[in-house]
Amino acid sequence: MGKYGVKKRGARSRGRLPVRLICILALCIGVLAAEGLPVWGKEENSTNIQLYARSAVLMDADSGRVLFGKNEGERMPMASTTKIMTCILALEKGNQEDTVTVSSYAASQPKVHLGMYKEQQFRLKDLLYSLMLESHNDAAAAIAEHIGGSVEGFAGMMNSKARELGCEDTFFITPNGLDAAAADEDGNARVHSTTARDLARMMKYCIGESVKREEFLEITRTQNYSFTDLKGERGYSCYNHNAFLSMMEGALSGKTGFTNNAGYCYVGALKRDSRTFIVALLACGWPNNKGYKWSDTKTLMAYGLENYAYRNVYEEEGFRPLAVEGGIPENNKPYGKACVEVGLEEGKPGELNVLLREGEEVEKRVSLPERLTAPVEEGAVIGSVEYFLEGVLLKKYPVVAKADVGALNFSWMVNFVWKLYAL
Repeated sequence: MGKYGVKKRGARSRGRLPVRLICILALCIGVLAAEGLPVWGKEENSTNIQLYARSAVLMDADSGRVLFGKNEGERMPMASTTKIMTCILALEKGNQEDTVTVSSYAASQPKVHLGMYKEQQFRLKDLLYSLMLESHNDAAAAIAEHIGGSVEGFAGMMNSKARELGCEDTFFITPNGLDAAAADEDGNARVHSTTARDLARMMKYCIGESVKREEFLEITRTQNYSFTDLKGERGYSCYNHNAFLSMMEGALSGKTGFTNNAGYCYVGALKRDSRTFIVALLACGWPNNKGYKWSDTKTLMAYGLENYAYRNVYEEEGFRPLAVEGGIPENNKPYGKACVEVGLEEGKPGELNVLLREGEEVEKRVSLPERLTAPVEEGAVIGSVEYFLEGVLLKKYPVVAKADVGALNFSWMVNFVWKLYAL
């Protein structure tokens, strides 16, 4: 018997596989993984979810909670899913009626492209549809130069926005998602990349938090769009390549992507029965496996719909009055007890709906002092009721004093005696 009670085989055991066969098997496994065939991760074993993507996230779009993750924190190239950030920044920083003049750099961008030429002019609005429906790389560059002054300047804006959203593992170099490498602010060599978790977080912002979320949704949900350049010399038609919009009821938005390094990528959102889910996929197969991203997206969305529902976890609180040391007694006499009623600052909220899977529980923590010290002002925060899920704070309700309690000081005692004998 070997260590840990594992029985050892003899060096000449007949059950041993030939070294050459082992090498062949290992090579086959590597090829299967490279082709994007299903690979089981730690999370998949626990939820019985089988995916093609090397990195994936299912996120609750309301709370930002990751409901399922597979290598969700691994930095990887994200191809044209980049364009959700390009679009939302252009909507926030520009005006859709702006005139965009095409530079030679923008016109030189590789396929997929609109086919614009130097000095040609377009409305910003029209280029946003070109960007998001057809994923045109030249439209992305023209938009970036118009909004940021240069592609580099716009990339700086993209990275600042990513930091603002808490996407610390994201680094933008291009506005269209083409593979690129550059040094970051600290001089470290980086490639154009994100994580599945960060990509989902950016989509959460685009569809639910940005002041331009409605415009973003309108553009990304449009099936067909036609326009001309400002001179009316050339006409263009765009068709939405986000097939997920017609695959599941409640599909909201999404963006596809592909480069040789990134493989097929996708980020999309779905809303049904007050629940909104986001799926982000990176490295979800390579040609000819274009359909893997749709399979994985439907698998994760179905998992969310089948396993998560909103539950009201709020519990009514019955607070007892708190003693107030050195306070003026309730009977307004020096030998009584001083107390104050306390309660939630918001009164009785009644509901705290949380998206939960069966068996998940929310922890409630009530923090109140044993007693207070006079003086106490009405409305003063003296404690809290907090709700946690997996150690993360969901909601904090302040507990406040419901009345003033003055201090039982020398001045009050003199006044009390004077009133007593004056009667």
